[in-house]
Amino acid sequence: MSFSLSRWIGIIVKEFIQLRRDRLTFGMIIGIPVLQLILFGYAINADPKRLPTAVLTADSSPYSRTLLSAMQTSGYFRIERNVTSERELDDLLAQGQVQFAITIPENFGRKLVRGERPVLLVEADASDPAATSNAIAALAQISLTALSRDLSGTLADLKPAVPPFDVRVHRRYNPEGVTAYNVVPGLIGTILTMTMVLMTGLAMTRERERGTMENLLAMPVRPIEVMIGKIVPYIVIGSVQVAVILLVSRVLFDVATEGSVALLCLGTALFITVNLAIGFTISTVTQNQLQAMQASVFILLPSILLSGFMFPFAGMPKWAQAIGSLIPVTHFLRVVRGSLLKGEGLQGSLPSLLALVLFVAAATGLAMSRYRTRLD
Repeated sequence: MSFSLSRWIGIIVKEFIQLRRDRLTFGMIIGIPVLQLILFGYAINADPKRLPTAVLTADSSPYSRTLLSAMQTSGYFRIERNVTSERELDDLLAQGQVQFAITIPENFGRKLVRGERPVLLVEADASDPAATSNAIAALAQISLTALSRDLSGTLADLKPAVPPFDVRVHRRYNPEGVTAYNVVPGLIGTILTMTMVLMTGLAMTRERERGTMENLLAMPVRPIEVMIGKIVPYIVIGSVQVAVILLVSRVLFDVATEGSVALLCLGTALFITVNLAIGFTISTVTQNQLQAMQASVFILLPSILLSGFMFPFAGMPKWAQAIGSLIPVTHFLRVVRGSLLKGEGLQGSLPSLLALVLFVAAATGLAMSRYRTRLD
């Protein structure tokens, strides 16, 4: 049979009609490129600036004020908090509310005028080395030029090639800047998101495709019983995955758990449950396994890019941080990093844990609502 142009055109038209009817696939064709362009063009920043900074100053001299102004002018530091105690400064840094903590000691200005090179202490949350490396590098230039206008006239001799004060940087939680310490917690969140959402979504759509869903509906079980029965085995699988990741990271990269293991287990259980409920919800709005996989991409892509795993969260614009705060993996990463690197207890991780609890309630409620709508 010879090639027919009309039959060929008919097949092309059929495929376009089928694509138009498959709204999810059509949305993926348009949505994913647009989403990637927006995220990489506006939200992702490999050179984060205006990083939140807290200051503890015991010196009220004009040199201290000039120095802080110069740090803000550099674009890397955004002074948000002025604290009155070292304990408050340490808590802000441990809880991730600030990226830098600056301490200006007493008599800083007096010692500077005397040529005694006072010490400026800069503590950085180095759990994510990429978030602080450029800002720390900028401190060298700031120390040379910040006081150039103030050190004039009779104080001009204090402007040698060596800075008039000593900047001491203390990299907290990851002093050696080991990338694995930051990557391992992010991988836990990413792997769990990818596997839990996808596995649950495929499990339900697979039953629908194979016709076994009718047998399940014929059984005297309630929707919540079906959902819990479907989810529990995957909670076990997710827990095994986390245990394997932590064991391998301990053996290969020497990533130890500095904080509470029980807190880490609680955060992991909540996060796994959230992802399974999301996967269950996806299965109620998709018709087949291909659509379930496509829908999972919309969950996975923002989870990787806006959670602080690949790019510093503090360096994103406010609107991107607001979107990232609505993603469960963002809060899970704070729990994991706090437990693995910072040695945080329940109090420091409580806001993130409460956020995960709210995600569990919302995702479970949505899944149950969609389940009844489609199957009653």
